[in-house]
Amino acid sequence: MKCKIGLLSLSLILFGCNDQQQTNQTIVVPEKPKNIIMVVGDGMGPAYISAYRYFNDDPNTAEIEKTVFDRTLVGMSSTYPAPVSGYVTDSAAGATALSAGVKTYNGAIAMDVNKQPVTTVLEVSKRLGKKTGVVVTSQVNHATPASFMSHNEARGNYDEIADSYVDNYQMYDVVLGGGWKFFLRDDRDLVSEFKELGYQYVDDYAALNNVAKDKPLLGLFADVGLPWALDDTDANRLKTMTSTALDQLESDKGFFMLIEASQVDWGGHSNDIAAAMGEMQDLASTLEMLEEYVAQHPDTLVVVTADHSTGGMTLGANGKYEWKPEVLRSMTHSPIYIAEQLLKADITEALTSDLFSFKLTESELSLLSFSKSMGENNPQLSNEGNPYADASADAVKQALYVNIKHIIDARTLTGWTTGAHTAVDVPVFAFGSHSESFVGLSNNTDIANTVFSLLEQK
Repeated sequence: MKCKIGLLSLSLILFGCNDQQQTNQTIVVPEKPKNIIMVVGDGMGPAYISAYRYFNDDPNTAEIEKTVFDRTLVGMSSTYPAPVSGYVTDSAAGATALSAGVKTYNGAIAMDVNKQPVTTVLEVSKRLGKKTGVVVTSQVNHATPASFMSHNEARGNYDEIADSYVDNYQMYDVVLGGGWKFFLRDDRDLVSEFKELGYQYVDDYAALNNVAKDKPLLGLFADVGLPWALDDTDANRLKTMTSTALDQLESDKGFFMLIEASQVDWGGHSNDIAAAMGEMQDLASTLEMLEEYVAQHPDTLVVVTADHSTGGMTLGANGKYEWKPEVLRSMTHSPIYIAEQLLKADITEALTSDLFSFKLTESELSLLSFSKSMGENNPQLSNEGNPYADASADAVKQALYVNIKHIIDARTLTGWTTGAHTAVDVPVFAFGSHSESFVGLSNNTDIANTVFSLLEQK
């Protein structure tokens, strides 16, 4: 049974014990949140939270500074899917648990184990007259957003899922993320169809500054997922998109918004600690902005969790009692970007120092030179264990990418056990109206069912 004695009870106790100067103040708690924001850090297991704390730490102070995650942690959640899929969930089943409060099979998009559609919190919010929005760093028809916005037997049916967004266009007021590949197709131009249905469309971040607030908004900013935060033109693109969405969604009846830091998961799948920390930084900046929003709009609830953990990441490896994030703090490019640049030029100390933002040793330079020649002689090389690796990727670039990550892992003492998901419990964070409802150990379906109860019906 989930513990219900949490932040609100504690705050009332503390208030009662406070000095006489505050005895005339009144705490007003809304009966139900007007606005509900669900945030998913895809793949963001506990190790990512710890890693971000140390990555974010100011080394010039003795104190390890708390992060937004530390300030808002309220519990933990299990993530297992329906028994047919065992104990390790995929993003579709995990997102369906969070969107509909239903355990299902891996790959299901808001469908139960019998492949029947299940009602989502976004759909209920719209039926109650609230505005609805989705902001992600993946393609907008990826597993997590799709599980809030659509219904499909298989997450890989990307075109079908994108088509369903047009069919149900009245359900969404803001949709922001990637996905040109699926919306601008030879067989169908979904962008034009959205425009004909009254949507405004933007395809670069700067255009978000000029959108009208009285029209629904579709924004697609990449072919598939957005570039890594380290490489994108806006390193805080999740925060930028979320800021626009908040402006667009405010209404008399309130709103529901899903936000997903999609590519924390992709960093885990790729065993790429540098890219993952870039994504965590973008998410942390977004949550800090939401803290400020809630301070101005106390009738807003923000609940944050992960659908699962990815990569089996460890902080400390190779028998050493150390983890060294200082290497990561200096990096301004992702490992894949570095690999792409090294592919086009001779590997020199000057070039690598510029790309990595630190000086490589002779052995590290030799490893990169060797991996470049190894890739040329091994066209089958791929990222073993990583289901997201492109098997057709240039073998030389892939060889460079793998060893660039090995260099960073060795310097930071970061370890990985898999290129896939794990079954560990994930953290839950909440702040704002009724955030105490999420305190304690829960199941992922409890999170959705609590949101349904705060929406007054299912």
